[in-house]
Amino acid sequence: MLLETYDWGLEARTLQLLFGLGLGLVFGVAAQISRFCLRRAVAVDSEDRGSAGAVWLSAFAAAILSFQLASAYGFIAIEDHRFLASDLAVLAIVVGGAAFGAGMVLTRGCVSRLTVLSATGNMRAATVLIIFAITAHAMLKGVLSPVRTALGSVTIDLPFASIAELSGGAALSGAVAVIVAAWLIQRFRPSRHHVALGVVIGLVPVLGWATTSVLLFDEFDPLAVQSAAFTLPWSDTLFWVIASTAVPAGFGTGFIGGILFGSFASAALRGELQTASFESAAQTGRYALGAVLMGFGGVLAGGCTVGAGLSGSASLSIAALLALVSIVAGAWATSRALSPNAVAVPA
Repeated sequence: MLLETYDWGLEARTLQLLFGLGLGLVFGVAAQISRFCLRRAVAVDSEDRGSAGAVWLSAFAAAILSFQLASAYGFIAIEDHRFLASDLAVLAIVVGGAAFGAGMVLTRGCVSRLTVLSATGNMRAATVLIIFAITAHAMLKGVLSPVRTALGSVTIDLPFASIAELSGGAALSGAVAVIVAAWLIQRFRPSRHHVALGVVIGLVPVLGWATTSVLLFDEFDPLAVQSAAFTLPWSDTLFWVIASTAVPAGFGTGFIGGILFGSFASAALRGELQTASFESAAQTGRYALGAVLMGFGGVLAGGCTVGAGLSGSASLSIAALLALVSIVAGAWATSRALSPNAVAVPA
């Protein structure tokens, strides 16, 4: 749409990278201030589970409502995306989601939160992200890809790929999300600023879909339609850093870069830059295991708490919603299993 209207003088890939950078900047600032993270909402050792859940559900409700509105007006077109395929890789999604959820408990943060923390000086988070990206790349294109292929071959055919395909499904889902978010806000009284920032975060995935599927989509040189996510973007960013002359950066790499810059700038202005490192060999091993589980699980599930949980679930995709439920279940079960003997380690 915008490519036909304006002569930008740049390739579509470059424009998408710049738009991804801008969206990442917004996400990074909002997430750094609000401490946005799904783990805090489901982990039994979190003191602010209720308020964290209210902020996360605010983002979730905003993503669903804005996606349906943008889609209705033709600003989003993702009918051919894997999230809306009726062939559901149920085993891979459930196993991957549970593994990702377990991993984010072990590392005390989902990948989005760890990305933010790494930009503010947290070396634990940075180490986890490197291991996570390597594992994800190995699952996608490396030595672990046969595992992905084998688990992904177990599928079931669904009569519909999204709840939005049902009569009244989108309206009912949006209403339920808003009601639950409002109830949590009323009960746990999170900061109004954090709730507002949660809504902003929820809009980012929708803007991502609109950017790559319609606004900056080039029919003559089509690029992959994508949105806010961390598993594939971190894998692509790792590969780009290693071989930038062979692999051009795109929307995902721009998104990651924007988050890092936005988080750093926000923390610097707020006086919250602080270095942190591992305290013991046991802690290092725990975080490394969690990173591997998240890289492994994020690829199998088709996304993380943002890639599937917000971007995918905004479309009411059955695959994305199943991944989100599996992530929450895996995180809750792992947190519950570790809670009697867990030693609190600040994130």
